Amino acid sequence: MIIDASTLDPTSAYKLLIGSILPRAIGWVSTQSREGVANLAPISFFTAVGRKPPMVSLSLQPRSDGVTLKDTFFNIRDTGEFVVNMVTLPQAHAMHRSAFEFDSDTDEFAAVGLEKEASVAVRPPRVKGAPIALECRLDRLIPMGDLGDHVVFGEVVRFHIRDDVYLKGGRIDTGALQAVGRLAAEYTLVHNAFTTPLDEQLLASLRGQRAGRLDGHADGYSPIDSKEWSASGATR
Repeated sequence: MIIDASTLDPTSAYKLLIGSILPRAIGWVSTQSREGVANLAPISFFTAVGRKPPMVSLSLQPRSDGVTLKDTFFNIRDTGEFVVNMVTLPQAHAMHRSAFEFDSDTDEFAAVGLEKEASVAVRPPRVKGAPIALECRLDRLIPMGDLGDHVVFGEVVRFHIRDDVYLKGGRIDTGALQAVGRLAAEYTLVHNAFTTPLDEQLLASLRGQRAGRLDGHADGYSPIDSKEWSASGATR
C-alpha cells in the first residue's frame, strides 16, 4: 500500500502516524495555570532533542473539537514551565484517565487520585511515585500547519531520578522501571530487552508472532474503533 499524504485528511494522517511510529515514549506532562490550577496530560509525540543543554520536545494538538487549544498549551505558553513525568505500570490507569478533557479549573491530580510532589526549580508539581521526572523551562513554541498544532521545546533544568534506579556511572536501571509506552491508541509495557545479534533459532520462533495482550481484549482490538477515541491525543 502506497498512500499519497497530500490526499489525507488530518484524522487519517494521524491514524497512520500513530500506527507507524512505534513504540512511542509518553511524556506525562504536569503544568500549572497562572491561577495555580494543576494540569496533567499524557503526550506521546514526545522525545529528546538536545544534550547540552538537555532538551525535550512535545507536539500538542487542539482538543477533540479540533479548535480549542489544550490547557497544557496555555499553561506552558503563559508560565514557561512544565514537568515531564515517566509513566510506569502502577500508574498507567491514572495516566490514561488524565487524558480525559477536564474543565480548565479542575485540578487533574485530584481528579485522577494522584498526589503531588514539589518541584525544585519550576512551579508545576511532579507526580508522586513517578520514578523519573524532568523539570523543564520553555525554550521555544512553534506553530505547525494551520490546524492549531504546536511544538514545544523545553530545557531540562532538573532531573529527578529515584535512588534505586540511579546506577554507578550515571546510568539508569531501565530494566527495573516497568516503563509504559504508546502504540497506536493502546499502551505497551517494556518487559524485555536485547542486544544483537540474536540466535537464529530464537528469531525463527518469533517470526510472524503477534503481540500478546495484557487486558483481555481480543486480538486486533483497538480503541480507535470506539466513540471515546479522538485524533487529538485526548479521550472523550
